Amino acid sequence: MKIFVAGAAGAIGRLSLPMLTETGHEVVGMTRDRAKAAQIEHAGASAVVADIFDRERIFELIEELRPDAVIHQLTALSEWNLADNARIRTEGTRNLVDAALAANVPRMIVQSISWAYEPGQGIASEGEELDIEAPEPRKISVDGVIAMEQAAAEMPHAVILRYGALYGPGTFYEREHGLFAGRVKQGLVPATDGVTSFLHVEDAARSAVLALDWPSGPVNIVDDEPAAGKLWLPLYARSLGAPEPVAQDGSNRGERGASNTKARQQYGWLPKYPTWREGLLRNN
Repeated sequence: MKIFVAGAAGAIGRLSLPMLTETGHEVVGMTRDRAKAAQIEHAGASAVVADIFDRERIFELIEELRPDAVIHQLTALSEWNLADNARIRTEGTRNLVDAALAANVPRMIVQSISWAYEPGQGIASEGEELDIEAPEPRKISVDGVIAMEQAAAEMPHAVILRYGALYGPGTFYEREHGLFAGRVKQGLVPATDGVTSFLHVEDAARSAVLALDWPSGPVNIVDDEPAAGKLWLPLYARSLGAPEPVAQDGSNRGERGASNTKARQQYGWLPKYPTWREGLLRNN
C-alpha cells in the first residue's frame, strides 16, 4: 500500500515509519519542519514539507500522491499548547479529510485520546459518549477531539485510535526532558484518586500500522492496568529520584481510565508493554 503519514516526525510518527516500510509499504511522511525531512528519509520513507493549515497545498499533495491510506498523527503538544492542538484537530483534520475525499482515498487512521469520555462509573469503553458537556478548559480538548472524529468518520473507512497517556521517548514522561517528568521533579504534581490509562509510544506506533487492517470505528489503545495517581505517581516519582508527591483526595473530570477489551478480544491487539510498570518506572 502507499501510505501518507501526516505528523511523520512526531513521537508516534517517527516510530511508525520503519514499521511501515519494513512490512513493504510505500511511505510518504509529511512534516512542517524542513529540518526533519532527513529524519523521515533515514527511516526509509519519502519526505514532503507542508503545513496542515495550508489547505491548497494539502489538496495538491494528496491529489498528486493518491495514497491508499492516510495516517493522521498530527499534534501540537510538544509545548502543551491546547489551543493549537485543538485547531489541528478541527481545521487540520478538516483539510486532510477533504483532500483525501477529493482524491478518493479509501482509508484513514486517526490519533485520538482515551480520556475524552463523559464522566461515569468505572473505566470507559468505546460504547460510551464523549464528554460533550465538558467545562473549560477541558472543553477545548474535547471539542477538538469530537470535531476530529466526526470529520474522519466521513471517510469510507476510518479507524479512530483513542490512545492512552503516552510515555517513552519523545513524550512528556521522558525522564530527562519530558515536560511532565520535570514537573514531578519539582514536586508540582499531586497524587490523586484520578485514574489514568497509559500507553508506551512504541505500542501506539505499532497499533497505527496494524489498524490498516482493522474495521472502521473507535478503539481504545491503552495498556492493561488503569491506575489511580495515588498508586502510580509515587512510584514514578521515586524512579525519577523526585520528591514524594503530596497526596490529594478527589480527581479531575474524565480521569476514569479506559478499557482495551475491544482491541484485545476483537482485533487481537497485544501491547508489548501490558502495564506502565514495565516501562514508565524504568529507563524509558
